[in-house]
Amino acid sequence: MTRPLIGVSTYLESGARWGVWELEAALLPVGYPRLVQAAGGVAAMLPPDDPSYAAAAVARVDGLVIAGGPDVDPVHYGAERSPRCGPPTPERDAWELALIRAALDSGTPLLGICRGMQLLNVALGGTLVQHIDGHVAEVGVFGRHSVKPVPGTRYAEIAPEEADVPTYHHQAVDRLGEGLVASAFATDDGTVEAIELPAPSWVLGVQWHPEMDEDLGVMRALVRAAP
Repeated sequence: MTRPLIGVSTYLESGARWGVWELEAALLPVGYPRLVQAAGGVAAMLPPDDPSYAAAAVARVDGLVIAGGPDVDPVHYGAERSPRCGPPTPERDAWELALIRAALDSGTPLLGICRGMQLLNVALGGTLVQHIDGHVAEVGVFGRHSVKPVPGTRYAEIAPEEADVPTYHHQAVDRLGEGLVASAFATDDGTVEAIELPAPSWVLGVQWHPEMDEDLGVMRALVRAAP
């Protein structure tokens, strides 16, 4: 059986180290490809590129994952930069927004993880809260909290019960983008934890990090939706 090819966006870092080398690198935490593989797909890294090539790249994959990472530049949703907002990553913002729009235009199944969920919201005209507390255990350490699905949504079909998930973020969805619905909330403070487009589209964003967990539900659903 042919396994679906799942494209995953990557970081672009100026000084990554391995062996004797310290070089600019396109990289991705290994949890992402391992999660794709465990869910039955083949992972293909999609490092930042000229946004004009995004549609061609999306046409070559069966599904798309926009990975977590740095803060989205508030210029993309018309807001002034908060002092708590991280430094911009223009190459990655431009490339991933183009990938998302190409996936939406082509109907390619799309999963946004953390930053990827936030970019999905921004791509559809939504806005973000530039800083919230309580969703990071400490710097460089994932925390956990529970999320509750909204009945009747795609996410609720994947995970019908309240679940404990790994989390590491300080920004969140504010105003929802056009057509999006909230499909899960944090049980402690009501933060939007999942968003999606209604069927027939297969478009889902989760604020947590499934690549840091053993639950295959969300990624397996994406792989099964891939043609």
